[in-house]
Amino acid sequence: MTESVKEIIGELRPLRCELDILSRSDGSAVFAQGETVVIASVHGPVEVKLQNLQYDRSSVEVFYKSKTGQQSVGDRFREQYIRNTCESALLTAIYPRTAISLQLQEMEDRAGLIACAVNAACMSLLHSGLEMRFLVAAVHCALRPSGAILLDPDVRTMAEEGGTVAAFTFAFDSIDRRTVAVHTEGKYIAEQFNQAQNTCREASAAIFDFYRSSFKKYMKVYC
Repeated sequence: MTESVKEIIGELRPLRCELDILSRSDGSAVFAQGETVVIASVHGPVEVKLQNLQYDRSSVEVFYKSKTGQQSVGDRFREQYIRNTCESALLTAIYPRTAISLQLQEMEDRAGLIACAVNAACMSLLHSGLEMRFLVAAVHCALRPSGAILLDPDVRTMAEEGGTVAAFTFAFDSIDRRTVAVHTEGKYIAEQFNQAQNTCREASAAIFDFYRSSFKKYMKVYC
């Protein structure tokens, strides 16, 4: 069993975002965290297939395409994680008997891919103008054998000094930064999980600030 947390290392990698990059979508964004890059697009509300029809709300569909173009078990997990996260954020009851479709394209994965994909999806939803309960920001971190927490590390950092024994991805809402989704890998104790969660929660504030500044820039340029 690994030791309890001793220190927190690192900071969020540089964030970049461009909105309205795809002309045939209702909302689109390319989001980068360091060298990890994901493109997201939204279509909807649109007509829903009968097997997915929900009479009291919209059906949220997520399609994730990896850089290789080949579907894997990991891609299906990412689709489920992003769908659950976005469903919690969207006011789907406003759009009954319709579908909201999210497409995500992985461009580069240098660690923190799920977090980057969630953030890309959130910005594309924001650009689409769909009604939302809140925005979501996702942050990833990793645990070293020494017990140190690495905040938003890239693959090179994760491989240094004996590598990592666990990895965490947390998604938070923009109202009170409540945890809305979690994914973990590896071995850790409760104290380390709580420290990782608190570290990522604090870091999410910078992502929400980045959302606001990015959208303000877009509004000034195009509106």
